[in-house]
Amino acid sequence: MTQSHPRISKAVIPAAGLGTRFLPATKATPKEMLPVVDKPAIQYVVEEAVSAGLDDVLMITGRNKRPLEDHFDRNYELESALQKKGDAGRLAKVQESSDLATMHYVRQGDPRGLGHAVLCAAPHVGHEPFAVLLGDDLIDPRDPLLARMVEVQEQRGGSVIALMEVAPEQIHLYGCAAVDPTDDADVVKVHDLVEKPAAADAPSNYAIIGRYVLDPHIFDILRKTEPGRGNEIQLTDALQQLAADEKVGGPVHGVVFKGRRYDTGDRGDYLRAIVRLACEREDLGPDFRTWLRSYVAEEM
Repeated sequence: MTQSHPRISKAVIPAAGLGTRFLPATKATPKEMLPVVDKPAIQYVVEEAVSAGLDDVLMITGRNKRPLEDHFDRNYELESALQKKGDAGRLAKVQESSDLATMHYVRQGDPRGLGHAVLCAAPHVGHEPFAVLLGDDLIDPRDPLLARMVEVQEQRGGSVIALMEVAPEQIHLYGCAAVDPTDDADVVKVHDLVEKPAAADAPSNYAIIGRYVLDPHIFDILRKTEPGRGNEIQLTDALQQLAADEKVGGPVHGVVFKGRRYDTGDRGDYLRAIVRLACEREDLGPDFRTWLRSYVAEEM
């Protein structure tokens, strides 16, 4: 296969949700800014995009999301104070977020679903393929899912979605893909998609997780997509049309992910993500693991 498809450089991160599952913490603080150890969750997502070679990042925001912009901007007063103290370590951490990527922002306005949020990116993206990263899914940097998806899109064209096998009783929580195998063990051809099906109606146990690499033809389809489940414009519905008609926008493939993923949109998984990542930190892990073993032993 030739690699003649355009190189992807733009990432879109929808971040307009209200974060109601984390109230009251998210009453005045965007859920994307909740810390995972000592970095906000959204920074992990931007770092993932950058590590995959996407250095142009557009965030789709809404009301009360100004802290997102502030976090990825310079804070000259704080930097000056740290510099005067000679605190080079913390100064580097503060500057890291503002040096990550070229950041852009656009407001979604009416919260009309993920498909509508993606459509808000059309003027910025133009006619290039692009990536979409959902902020609730943190992918462990040791498992470069997005980089693999970009590679598959450059080889095969069209759109690429991330899939993960889940238990049948969990499939109703996700979009679900009907697939055929390809000559790559971790890549499947998607021929149908269903949004949050009942277990009995699910075409497989392949769940769609929050990473997409999309052909720009998706915008034309989203403009014509009627509200679906939840009276929202569903990205899954538009992808289903791309999968059904390859003449418009090319095929849809899936990369089957078997690595480490943390769902920070769920309170339990959010706490587990913090514990796992803290345990693996060189600066925190040894003492934290010792305390954790002692705590667990006392609770048994």
